[in-house]
Amino acid sequence: MPISPDQQAEIDALRANPKPTLRAVSEGMEAHLYKAHDVLDHGFVRVIDYMGDDAAICQAARVSYGKGTKSVQNDEGLIRYLMRHWHSTPFEMCELKMHIKLPVFVARQWIRHRTANVNEYSARYSILDREFYIPEPSQLAAQSVVNNQGRGEALTAAESARVLEILKGDAAQCYDHYEEMITDTSDEEGGKQGLARELARMNLPANIYTQWYWKVDLHNLFHFLRLRADAHAQYEILVYADAICKVVADWVPAAYGAFEDYRLGGAVLSEKGLVCLRKMLAGEEVTQETSGMSKGEWREFLGVIE
Repeated sequence: MPISPDQQAEIDALRANPKPTLRAVSEGMEAHLYKAHDVLDHGFVRVIDYMGDDAAICQAARVSYGKGTKSVQNDEGLIRYLMRHWHSTPFEMCELKMHIKLPVFVARQWIRHRTANVNEYSARYSILDREFYIPEPSQLAAQSVVNNQGRGEALTAAESARVLEILKGDAAQCYDHYEEMITDTSDEEGGKQGLARELARMNLPANIYTQWYWKVDLHNLFHFLRLRADAHAQYEILVYADAICKVVADWVPAAYGAFEDYRLGGAVLSEKGLVCLRKMLAGEEVTQETSGMSKGEWREFLGVIE
């Protein structure tokens, strides 16, 4: 299960003991604090702490005291200006710390974003739980023929069943061997001594679950979400990004609205792309051959304008 009884007891105790504060508070984020949002079959994301709100972004941009400006509309307009013109430092004044449970292969993709502070559950000291990510049959697909790092057509029902049987069987066997290796049965009669956990862990598959604390500022969080909440991202990390998007939307609604508009829903065109678009608007016919773009660039350009 995503949340262990001990973790749920900790969450209940923390939420039952609110404390007064003089710092900026986001009412939307307060509703998320400590609560776990389930992701995949055994994963979750939950907010541990946060700093700042929409007003903090405006305050930093103006280097002022107190609230951002006299009206919410002015603050929202400023935030949209900052987002539109790629100003980053005001967004760095807000920070988010999350507890995340995720499959190891997703964690290795996630850690490529090297702009956060991370502390991961250590399999050198602790024993990993018998929890593995097993995809839904609908998520099993063949290798894409146009994208070397993506999925193509969905597998047939028979092939999906075969793959799931392999995934479940391999995971179970690997964990059985892991347990067997770390089990200490030594006694006075000369039983075997368990293998060190730091060595036994190397036998575990990449779909086993790990956990970490992840702290990041809002600017770098938006960069993460722009890539991982995109429809082209791998499904298993996209669902985590989507869950975080919902949290951020409640935390800094004005900033998230600008991010959604200019980053998630917007597009960046190259100089060649702009030239082609102007010609098209003027009624000229433009083809890949006359555009000056490669086939890949042209395909992506058409994907944006169409």
